[in-house]
Amino acid sequence: MKLHQIISQIAEQAFAQAGLAGNPIVLQPAKSAEFGDFQINGVMGAAKKLKQNPRDLAVQVADILKQNATFSSAEVAGAGFINLRLSPEFLAQHLSGCLKDKHLGVEQATQPKTVVIDYSSPNLAKEMHVGHLRSSIIGDSLARVLGYLGNTVIRQNHVGDWGTQFGMLVAYMVEQQAHNATFELADLEEFYRNAKIRFDEDENFANTAREYVVKLQSGDETVLALWRQFVDISLDHAEEVYRKLGLLLQREDVAGESKYNDDLQNVVDELVQLGYAVDDKGAKVVFLDEFKNKDDEPAGFIVQKQDGGFLYSTTDLACIRYRVRSLKADRIMYVVDTRQSLHFQQAFAATRKSGWLPENVLAEFIGFGMMLGKDGKPFKTRSGGTVKLIELLNEAVERATALVREKNPDLPAETAAKIGTVVGIGAVKYADLSKNRNSDYVFDWENMLSFEGNTAPYLQYAYTRVQSVFKKAGEWNTQAAITLNEPLEQQLAVELLKFEDVLQSVAETSFPHYLANYLYQLATLFSRFYEACPILKAEGAVRDSRLQLAKLTGETLQQGLSLLGIETLEMM
Repeated sequence: MKLHQIISQIAEQAFAQAGLAGNPIVLQPAKSAEFGDFQINGVMGAAKKLKQNPRDLAVQVADILKQNATFSSAEVAGAGFINLRLSPEFLAQHLSGCLKDKHLGVEQATQPKTVVIDYSSPNLAKEMHVGHLRSSIIGDSLARVLGYLGNTVIRQNHVGDWGTQFGMLVAYMVEQQAHNATFELADLEEFYRNAKIRFDEDENFANTAREYVVKLQSGDETVLALWRQFVDISLDHAEEVYRKLGLLLQREDVAGESKYNDDLQNVVDELVQLGYAVDDKGAKVVFLDEFKNKDDEPAGFIVQKQDGGFLYSTTDLACIRYRVRSLKADRIMYVVDTRQSLHFQQAFAATRKSGWLPENVLAEFIGFGMMLGKDGKPFKTRSGGTVKLIELLNEAVERATALVREKNPDLPAETAAKIGTVVGIGAVKYADLSKNRNSDYVFDWENMLSFEGNTAPYLQYAYTRVQSVFKKAGEWNTQAAITLNEPLEQQLAVELLKFEDVLQSVAETSFPHYLANYLYQLATLFSRFYEACPILKAEGAVRDSRLQLAKLTGETLQQGLSLLGIETLEMM
């Protein structure tokens, strides 16, 4: 249910009845549970316009709100704030509705959008490293949330699978296979380094590599077959990481640079015909008035080099055009390192100018900061090298498994390993997703694997704690009415009913940390409720009602974590 929307509509009606129609209303959570559940701010602005006492106007509005069964109280505070407390009956009715709904009361979009999300996008010439982590898990979480709200989500993995470096790599693969018929590409990083050394030090090899580039770009079937072999091996490495992370990305979601290769000249030609791409010293350039320099000169967005070659900019224009024309996107999201912001803003401007990106299609750059080490510098190995993502994830599982064994030494090794995998991967993902994506964050094993504070292990444990209640509860009335007599019962109820509002906020802003912080608040409230309001020791209707609250809490925690791409366990 859209709790915020329901209360806002009632508040607007109350303002209208008080003669304050049209005045903006700000609805926000109350400063603390002591004051209520929500606070209305808006009376003071209206009073200033009308030259009346704001507190007197607030009293009029509050008196109207008190007559609505949604609220148990509406009290004026300060110079004209109105603190609202939702009635237990209203809360109980909507909680019951959430328990009966497979979507936990979250409404499906009445006008679903087709959302294309571009994320992960590793370069297939190398193994995935920690720099690919944020794009992969932020994009995956947004895909999950938007899909859960009823939209059609099309995942696009725009891998780097084209370009001059592939001539070098294919040439080196052919050379290796000639010397060893059973050659298998086991380490992409080492393979790339060795190929680059050969390219730099052996002119004959470099010439062969350049010949392969020409053949590749001209569609030579023999070279294309070798290129496909390299791409398949590279994708196998990427998919190992995706499986470990539990991402939704599949092989059919791969739409790399090569997909648009045949359309690049068409893109340039059409821009020229439209009069937007002009010749500038032999290159084809789109000048963008939206991006002027200090001398008031428009920025040049190069779409074709002097030698006729294409750039990332050309591919990205073809990509946007394809996603609008062929995929019928209503919204296009690029989950990419924030350092590429200007490039994408210019690409959006160029495609708007050409008409390929209509005004009714929303194009968004979803940027993110860097992952830092404890020294505040980009996260590296101890020797200063790039950290392979699969090795980082394996270490997370090893560390988590060791913690599990330490806490439960009697657990079978297989069980400990399973719990360690879920906890370790969840910890890495949540440490990222719980931070504002625009910010850099420090990667800290100790903090992320802690069972205390705003961490995945804490939330996963909160879920298992709920499940342990039901293991002990035995038979109970699953259709029991909900009664909310205690303050903490009511606080927990209000928090549970905020779930849809939070998901809508994530969908609109593309900030997954809103959901992470909500789940942490929910788990913390449940812990306080659990201590103050005995569940299993209560009797009759009170016991069953509290079990209903616990059930919805568990389901909300599980669903919320799932939307972050994090698994839960029945026991830890």
